[in-house]
Amino acid sequence: MSRSLLTLAMFAICSVAAFGQTPEAKPTPAGTKYDAELAKKLGADERGMRPYVLVILKTGPKKMPEGEERKAMFAGHFANMTRLATEGKLALAGPLDGVDGWRGLFIFAVDSIEEAKKLTETDPVIINGEMIAEYHKYYGSAALMMINEINAKIAKQNP
Repeated sequence: MSRSLLTLAMFAICSVAAFGQTPEAKPTPAGTKYDAELAKKLGADERGMRPYVLVILKTGPKKMPEGEERKAMFAGHFANMTRLATEGKLALAGPLDGVDGWRGLFIFAVDSIEEAKKLTETDPVIINGEMIAEYHKYYGSAALMMINEINAKIAKQNP
């Protein structure tokens, strides 16, 4: 099985596990109550889930050599991610291990691959051909929308 299919299978299994449970069968922490206002803010459906687009960033055809131009490109990459997260479009991002050319991922809080492509195309690593993007629809917990807010509270240093 290719790494892409394996990753998608992993996401699907996690989503199906949450999707297939009835509210009565789903364990919840003691005292937890449904928060309709929070669910609405996060775009959650009745299961606490929402659609996303998963973007796998892979090594592209034009590796930029070390130097100031490469540093500027990656500074722009991080600034672009910060902007998209601040706009509520980027729920999650991070580097991968580089195995098989897999460099990083984005999870966009958008309904369509076309919308995710428009957002990804604003990134300097894509513009310069350092990386290319692979797109997949993903259905997951709306709680992902809180990661950036929580991370800002626990990170001693921000990019």
